Amino acid sequence: MILDAYTFLIILSSLIILSYVFDLMAKRSKIPSVILLLFTGIILQVLASSFNVSLPGLRNILELFGIIGLILIVLEGALDLELSRDKLPLIRKTLLTATLTLLITAALIAWFIYFWLEVPYQVAIVNAIPLAVISSAIAIPSVSNLTAQKKEFIVYEATFSDIIGIVAFNFAIQNEQVGIGSFVSLAVDLGSILLISVVCCLLLLFFVDKIRSHIKFFLIIAILILLYSIGKKFHLSSLLMVLCFGLMLNNAALFIKDRLAKYISLASLQAEIIQLKQINGESAFVIRTFFFLLFGFSINLQELFQLDVWVMGFTIFSIILLVRFAYLQYIARVPLIPELFIAPRGLITILLFFSIPPQYDIVGMNESVLFFVVLLSSLLMMLGLLLTRNSVSNIPNY
Repeated sequence: MILDAYTFLIILSSLIILSYVFDLMAKRSKIPSVILLLFTGIILQVLASSFNVSLPGLRNILELFGIIGLILIVLEGALDLELSRDKLPLIRKTLLTATLTLLITAALIAWFIYFWLEVPYQVAIVNAIPLAVISSAIAIPSVSNLTAQKKEFIVYEATFSDIIGIVAFNFAIQNEQVGIGSFVSLAVDLGSILLISVVCCLLLLFFVDKIRSHIKFFLIIAILILLYSIGKKFHLSSLLMVLCFGLMLNNAALFIKDRLAKYISLASLQAEIIQLKQINGESAFVIRTFFFLLFGFSINLQELFQLDVWVMGFTIFSIILLVRFAYLQYIARVPLIPELFIAPRGLITILLFFSIPPQYDIVGMNESVLFFVVLLSSLLMMLGLLLTRNSVSNIPNY
């Protein structure tokens, strides 16, 4: 069955309205909208199968939505963060938390895959890294009602986790044999992208200030996507550039000084950022909606009833939770509510999983396992948000 243009538009617009309703429900019930979107996608798959409707190239469409969504969501989070000297301890703590929990979790998940599926450890670690990354696409929109301190901790940690996860994933697939040269190359790549990011971000700030056309913000977003994609072609961690741009724009007074102040107006930037936040936020909402709907639509329903899928999903989820509990409780020493519970897997996990080269594919590691981990981690986040709402706790001193 082929849908005509008007039927297709009716479906698309209805899904956006439904996603908006899910967002309203999430704020009241604390049920993450991603869960509702995933199950809606599964229902749509059943309906499409009944009417013999198919979506060709679904995986490519998912990857496209995932990349754009990742850029917009990291930018959305960065535009809400303020930099100052008193925030340095928080930045150090969240960077260390994101790095260590990701590496330890990936190592333990890889160890489990290595023994359970009997594959080489190098192959196992490539498959494990996506599952160790916290999804900023789910975490950032879910913490808007938390205290400023808790929100900043989670936003920084989730954003760092995305970036470090991409760096670790690229490092794993590019270095079958790890040596000193591998780490030297990694340091050069990170230094290069940081330098490029600063230069590109200053140019983007100049454009934001000087462009007088009414078509401005989608142009800036398009340039960001272009630069990100070019960086990825050269295997650089170009998500760092998106983070830098958002931070520099929202904290322009720290960067636009002395001679730069002659070319870029701080007052103009402060006025523009409000509109950019609104446009970026609404664009991220639409992209996130269709990404999770399509992911739910793509799930092989028969695989969901296989015992191995359940065992792998619950075991991987248990590893994630135990590592996070041990680190937050005994090393980072931060409150467990809701920080322990807000470590969802989602967009970045799925996107990296789809990027695994064919030589690292494992029979038994499929989208259904991802679905279980995403679902369980989202339910855990719901529990954390409910506990936060129903308990009175002291504001942590990070």
